Amino acid sequence: MERLFDLDAQLLADSALNLVAVLALYFFLSYLFFNPVRKLLESRKKMIADDIAKAAQDKEEAAALKSDYDDKLKGIDKEADEILSQARQKALQNEARVQEQAKEEAARIVKRAEDQAELEKKRALDDMKQEMISVASMMAEKVVSQNINAEIQESLVDETLKEMGEATWQN
Repeated sequence: MERLFDLDAQLLADSALNLVAVLALYFFLSYLFFNPVRKLLESRKKMIADDIAKAAQDKEEAAALKSDYDDKLKGIDKEADEILSQARQKALQNEARVQEQAKEEAARIVKRAEDQAELEKKRALDDMKQEMISVASMMAEKVVSQNINAEIQESLVDETLKEMGEATWQN
């Protein structure tokens, strides 16, 4: 018997039997372990892909929320400016109203003061008339009581004017 590469038949048969056993063991273990591990790896791969997709979606949603909040913040600034503008307008209106009321009150006070001054003036005129009447009646008494000539009459008028005071006649 001739040997192939110095191999004997027993070695070749053992090698073939080992090869068949290894292949059978490979298929058996593949069925028991490799397929579940492949399924586990596939499910893990799918889960990772889903997580990446979800993270991308969350990132997009976060960007959208951020842009919404930025828009709202800009809107808040505009709203605050509008509120401040309205407050300024109300303050200006209140200031104008208060000034108008103050002017009206000042006009009333001036009118009242003018009215009181006019009343005081009338009273002073009435008092002066009364005094003139009393002076005239006193002069008439003196004229009647004495026999007066022109010199005496002038002296009586001068004397009466001195008694009344020059300020009374000048006002």
